[in-house]
Amino acid sequence: MKNVDLIINARWLVPVDSSQQVLEHHAVVINDGRIVALIPQKVAKQKYTASTTHQMDDHCIMPGLINNHTHSAMSLLRGLADDLPLMTWLNDHIWPAEKLWVSDAFVEAGSELAIAEMIRGGTTCFHDMYFFPDATARVVDQSGIRATLGMIVIEHPSAWANTVEEYLYKGQQLHDHYRHHPRISTAYAPHAPYTVSDSSLESIMMNAEELDLPIHMHIHETAAEVAQSVELYGVRPLERLKVLGLLSPRLTAVHMTQLNQQEINWCVESGVHIAHCPESNLKLASGFCPIGELSEHGINLTIGTDGAASNNDLDMFAEMRQAALLAKAVAQDASVIPAHTALEMATINAAKALGIDAITGSLEVGKAADIIAVDFSSLESQPCYDVVSQLVYATGRDKVSDVWVDGVQLLKDRQLTTLNKTKIIQNTYDWANKIRQADK
Repeated sequence: MKNVDLIINARWLVPVDSSQQVLEHHAVVINDGRIVALIPQKVAKQKYTASTTHQMDDHCIMPGLINNHTHSAMSLLRGLADDLPLMTWLNDHIWPAEKLWVSDAFVEAGSELAIAEMIRGGTTCFHDMYFFPDATARVVDQSGIRATLGMIVIEHPSAWANTVEEYLYKGQQLHDHYRHHPRISTAYAPHAPYTVSDSSLESIMMNAEELDLPIHMHIHETAAEVAQSVELYGVRPLERLKVLGLLSPRLTAVHMTQLNQQEINWCVESGVHIAHCPESNLKLASGFCPIGELSEHGINLTIGTDGAASNNDLDMFAEMRQAALLAKAVAQDASVIPAHTALEMATINAAKALGIDAITGSLEVGKAADIIAVDFSSLESQPCYDVVSQLVYATGRDKVSDVWVDGVQLLKDRQLTTLNKTKIIQNTYDWANKIRQADK
């Protein structure tokens, strides 16, 4: 018999692979942080001994969720300016608060809060876009979560950088520092078409091509953004980006609530990925991304929470459910975005957009052991006829009991193992008191 690090025996196993199967009474066998086998429990007992074995007879084991768009440090601004239109929210509240408070210490504290929340909710990887990404990187490194960190570019000066050249230089430093890190990768993150110039976008495209990195950008978030682009440039934002050559499989377009048929065709032809943020779009009344139609065209769809300042949580189970339900209402067709498609959007599709699908996003031999256990033993989870439907339509993040990334357990029986919950809450209280006093 071969000795391995870890065996997880579970009632159900949902690999989220091309077969779309659900395996019953199977084991995930893990060694050196990688999955070495997905086999019936009886076979696992015959072939392997493990340093640690978990028997999870009431649990579903599945890939960790991937939050493909968030601003983690903005968790410290959760609830600061609710029930306002996007541009009022940004111009009159969020940007002034950021100007006053954003710093290395702010981002570190906000990232700790966000990452703790994400781990407890079954998220094992996130794609971040915010200032001081090096502060977020430190928390990612400490916590054990996986992340793609955006090298943000915006024409406006900030506490992080004053010029586009400085944003690009600091982004390059971040990339160089973490280029060999096992869990941290980078992506270019120009903020939006209305905040980044043509020349800056051309520089980003050249650098992304040279370094073989993704590009992540808010695009067509609101009707006002589209109208402003037509007024300033004579074309809608997506056409402007197409002319510049930005539309490609490198690009993840975030939000995309305002799309016509020609623009959908461009996305299909160019291989653009889309990050759908349903709850944030609803809360800010930004519009509806037509994901039912986009899915029919074969566009790679992913899910993000956006930041907690506009959501107001980082709950990927809620986002999966919202994405599926909203798609049905928008399309007036109950069959669009079935449960397994929503689950793929929150796992393997996001990994593809980030260029890490050979590493994570599904449970397959050779991939990283980025795994979550979902407890189906409670009253709210009964009865269970279809495991995947149960995950998408009836499961809350509170049902996540255990989380592993690279085979390392980050959540054990709902308790964080790498982050100090008490310290995080106290730091959050301290920051909130300062922000509250200044906002009066």
